[in-house]
Formats: sequence, structure tokens, C-alpha cells
Amino acid sequence: MTKPSRTEVIGIASGKGGVGKTTVAVNLAIALRLMGHRVMLFDADLGLANAQIALGCTCPYNLSHFLSGQKTLQDITVTSRHGVLLVPGASGIQEMAALSRVQASRIVQAFSALEDEIDYLIVDMAAGISPSVLAFMAACQRRYIVVRDDPSSIADAYGTIKVLIQDYDLNEIYLIPNAVKSQTEGQGLFRRINQVCAQFLNYTTHYLGSIENDELILAAHKRYEPVMEFAPRSGAARDFRRLAKSSCQLPPINHLSGGMQFFVERLVRFRT
Repeated sequence: MTKPSRTEVIGIASGKGGVGKTTVAVNLAIALRLMGHRVMLFDADLGLANAQIALGCTCPYNLSHFLSGQKTLQDITVTSRHGVLLVPGASGIQEMAALSRVQASRIVQAFSALEDEIDYLIVDMAAGISPSVLAFMAACQRRYIVVRDDPSSIADAYGTIKVLIQDYDLNEIYLIPNAVKSQTEGQGLFRRINQVCAQFLNYTTHYLGSIENDELILAAHKRYEPVMEFAPRSGAARDFRRLAKSSCQLPPINHLSGGMQFFVERLVRFRT
């Protein structure tokens, strides 16, 4: 296994809620950890955070305690039983759901104070294109858009990609078809969306694989466990391992799009 020479930052987003974005983020984080990587998951869904539930973690503090000045980012970080470091978001706090770009940038900068050696930071975004989501997406090196094969999910995924490209000039955008019947169907969904992106945005997205529909994911949710733990031999777990392996094989990015970056000082250290 080859470890990245700097922290790789992957933002996971979706145009709409309910498409399995957090499921992808949590299980990708665990799959990377099982490969021997040091992984941190930041739950950036600041109004309805649920990564801690999916990981089965108890979090005495969350991001609201950091923003109020009561705790540091290090103080609120917990380690899951799988060895994944979790920075928990806040749930049910209305003002957290309406975070400004300035507040989001403050959070991004705070990651530079963390002392942990991290190979991969997975950022689980809120659904949609709020100012904080776009600020966090711009601070990532790669952007994974989770999409299902239904008209509203496809339309919202395309709308998200359009904003990232036209308004923020971001690149390294990957489509992750979720809950598809087969890898072939997932590839077909990717090609359909990518064709529209190429035609109307003059941009082609990337493909790393699909997550096939698996009833064991729901069974795992009911047990407050990730499917990687609940059913490691399931088809879904196989797909998450494949996604993790594909993510690890991506070449490093030397020219980052976006402005403020997570772990910016580590990027500078890498370049020098």
C-alpha cells in the first residue's frame, strides 16, 4: 500500500438529500482505514449532521462548541471504533444550517491547527448548494457528487456541477452513481449525465465506480453500523472497497482549483 505524501481531501456532496451521501462518506472512510490509511471524516452537514450515528459514535461536543469558542477542533474530535477520526457536525441547530462563507472559511483554517497525521480527509457536505457547502467544496482537492437514477436527483446533481464549474471554476469532479441495479447501469447513468455536462458546460466529469443497491445497507443503518462493518462480504462493501482503491490510485493534484484549502500548510510543505 502506498500512502499519499500529503493529506488528500475529498468532498462528498449531492444535489439533493436522501441519495446516500453520508452512507458513501462513512463507508469510504472505513474502507480507506481498512487499507491502512489514516482517515479523518468531517461531518460538514451542519444542520442535520448524522455521520456520528452512522459510525456508532458518541460525541460529547460538536462543531457548534467550536464556533462558539468553547472548544477547539481537536477538543471535539473523537475516534470511532473503526479507527476513523470524526469531527462531528451539529444537528437540530438552525443557525448552524445557515453558516456563512466567512464562518466556513474559519472552520477550514482551523484544520491547520490539528496535529494528527492524516492521509485522507473525507468531508461529508450538506445537500444542496448553500454558501457554506460551496466554500467547503472549494477547499477540497476532489469533489465526489453522489447521484441516484431518478429525474430529480439527476437534475440536482447537474445543477450542482454547473455551479461548481461556472461560478467557482472548480475541477476534479467525480460522479458516484448510488443504489443502481448493476455496475453497467451505473456506468450508463454516468455517461448520460457526463454527456450533458460535455454538451452544455464544456466539461467532462470523472468516474470511479458505482455503488449497487443492497438491502444490507438499510439493515446496517438500523443497527447503527456502517455496512463495511455489518456485512463486510456484501455487494455494497465490495463496491466501497473498490471505490477506496480507485481513490487511492488517482494521481496527486499539483494545481488546485478553489481558494482557501484544508491543511493548506501541508500543501505548502509538500511543494517545498
